[in-house]
Amino acid sequence: MEREIVVPGDMLGEDPKLAGIGTYVQDGRVYSANYGLVDRRTNIKVIPLSGRYIPARGDLVIGKIVDMTFSNWFADINSPYEGMLHISEFPERVDPANMGKYLHIGELIIARVEDVDPTMKVELTMRDEHLRILKQGRVIDISHVKIPRVIGRNGSMISMLKKDLNVSIFVGQNGRIWMKGDDKYVDLAIRTVFKIEREAHTSGLTDKIKEYISTELEQLRNTT
Repeated sequence: MEREIVVPGDMLGEDPKLAGIGTYVQDGRVYSANYGLVDRRTNIKVIPLSGRYIPARGDLVIGKIVDMTFSNWFADINSPYEGMLHISEFPERVDPANMGKYLHIGELIIARVEDVDPTMKVELTMRDEHLRILKQGRVIDISHVKIPRVIGRNGSMISMLKKDLNVSIFVGQNGRIWMKGDDKYVDLAIRTVFKIEREAHTSGLTDKIKEYISTELEQLRNTT
C-alpha cells in the first residue's frame, strides 16, 4: 500500500486533539504544515520529505572542521548553523596554542550536539566513548529527513546493510553517513543508501532493498 503524501495546507482531519508534529489547526480542522508522509498511528503527524537539518540537543552528527579560533573549533554540520567545539569538549587536554595538533581544517568528526540556545548557537562535544575523529572510510551526504528510512524500524535496515555487506557504518542525524570496509562493498553500500533515499516514500522498502543487495552481491561474485 502506498504511503499518504501531503503538501502544506492539505486537510488531514476534523479532530484538533489529534494534531501532532508537522500539522497545524485552523477553524477546528487539522492541516499539514509540511511536504511529507502522514502517520496516523497514534495521532496525526507529518514526517517531512525535505528541508535542511536543524540541530537539536542530543543529536549525533558528523561534522567537518572548517575553522578554529582561540579555544574553539567550528564544524560544518550539514546545516544552516555551524557547530562549535570548545577545547574542553575534546577527549584530550588541549593546549590552546597548539590546537592544530589535535584537529585540522577539513578533518571529520563524530560529535554530539550538547546544547542549542535560542540564537541557534550550537555547542558540540566529543567527550564520550564512541565520539571520535574519522581517520579512514568514506562519507556521503543525503537528505536528513531520509535518515529514519536508512536506519529502519528498530535498526533493521542499517543492521542488514552492515551484516550483508560486512561494512562499518555510522549514520549521523544530520544526513551524513560514514562507511568503512572493502572498497567494492562500500561502493555497493553507497549505491544502496542512495536507493533508499530515492525510494524512502514507498512501502515494502526493506524487502526491496534486501532483494537489491542479494542481486548486486551475486553479480559481484560472478565478476570476481
